[in-house]
Amino acid sequence: MKKITLFLLLGCALTYAQKAKPTYNKTLAQSLNADDYGMKHYVFCLLKTGNNTTATDKEKEELFKGHMANIKKLSEEGKLTVAGPFMENDREYRGIFIFNVATIEEAQALVASDPAVKAGIFEAELTPWYSSAALQEVPKIHEQIAKSKF
Repeated sequence: MKKITLFLLLGCALTYAQKAKPTYNKTLAQSLNADDYGMKHYVFCLLKTGNNTTATDKEKEELFKGHMANIKKLSEEGKLTVAGPFMENDREYRGIFIFNVATIEEAQALVASDPAVKAGIFEAELTPWYSSAALQEVPKIHEQIAKSKF
C-alpha cells in the first residue's frame, strides 16, 4: 500500500510540475528588449546563390573564410542572432541570417560587410521578422554545446 501511495503522489507531483507555468522574469525580458508577448523585431535574411559564376575554387575558399569570420564578428557584437546553411536544395537557398536589428537598412549594412556577398557568391534577401526575444540567447547557449569551433 505504501508503494502505491508513493507512486500516486509521485505521479501527481510530476503532473503538477508539467502543468505549472514558468514565472515571468521582468529583468530578463527587459534585458532582451522583449515586448509584453516576449517578442521583438529582427531582420530575416535569406542567402541565395549569387551571380558570380567565375570565381575559382581558391577564391571561393578565401571568400568563405571571410564569410565565416564575419559571421563570428557579427555574433560577438550581438548583431547576428542565428546563422546557418541550408542543406542541398533545388531553390538555390544557401543559408539564413537572423539579424538582431530593427530595420532593413541596418541589416543591409551588416550584409554588405560579408565578403561572399560583396563578391556575388551570395545574394541576400531581407525582410522584417517578429519572433521570440529569447533567440538572442542562442549564441551563449551554442558556445556551451559546441565542442569544435569554426
